[in-house]
Amino acid sequence: MAAAADSQTKLKEKVALITGATSGIGRGCAINLAQEGCFVAITGRNTAALEETSKFCYDAGVPRGKVLSIKADLSKDADCEHVVSATVSHFGHLDILVNSAGSLIVGGIETISMEDYDRQMNINTRSVFLMMKLALPHILETKGNIVNISSVTGLRAFSGVVAYNMSKAAVDHLTRTVALEVASRGVRVNAVNPGVIVTEVHKNAGMNDEDYEKFLEHSKATHAMGRVGEVEEVARAVVFLASDSASFITGVTLPIDGGRSVMCPR
Repeated sequence: MAAAADSQTKLKEKVALITGATSGIGRGCAINLAQEGCFVAITGRNTAALEETSKFCYDAGVPRGKVLSIKADLSKDADCEHVVSATVSHFGHLDILVNSAGSLIVGGIETISMEDYDRQMNINTRSVFLMMKLALPHILETKGNIVNISSVTGLRAFSGVVAYNMSKAAVDHLTRTVALEVASRGVRVNAVNPGVIVTEVHKNAGMNDEDYEKFLEHSKATHAMGRVGEVEEVARAVVFLASDSASFITGVTLPIDGGRSVMCPR
């Protein structure tokens, strides 16, 4: 089965750099790309969680020495620079960048502080911009591609998370703009826009276990398919966009949201 996947995706021995790989969608992307035969560079702020993701990637079949784990805080320019340079130094080149690092900060315009606004935009938008800027010279050399992890909130507005909405809308337009800038040079840039996916992001934003369970139950009504999504469902879409199977797709912001973005209240 793995061999068949390799022949279809042609990702074997491609070098993929995945940010936010310590948990959730980022971790899922790293593991799924590893399963397709990619060599992976993974980054995040939690050393123990990075080690765990590394183990999962090795268990998926990556040869020894072909998982590079880099502890970094991508809100710091120097850390972004280190992540890209360390990846290229270790592997010799870079084919794929998956920007998954991000956070969710709750608050409407009347309640969110400017400090929290800046923090939200720095990690969700500015770091994505800088990682793309730093990685592009290397990706242009390999005719590789970039996949950004956005959100359904980039496509539709939801109250109470104004800075998060803005940050993801910016990622969507960044994706489209850079796609146009590099298309003629053989590089593709796309994004996925997940709906509610079972991860730790809402709990990390302050939601307790009881409220999170209520949120997941309520989300059955806000997604046309009557359920929330799983990390694997997003990760497989990222693998597709990163692969030769998507060779004529660029500038796309692809909802992975069970129909949420096309729903209207009735």
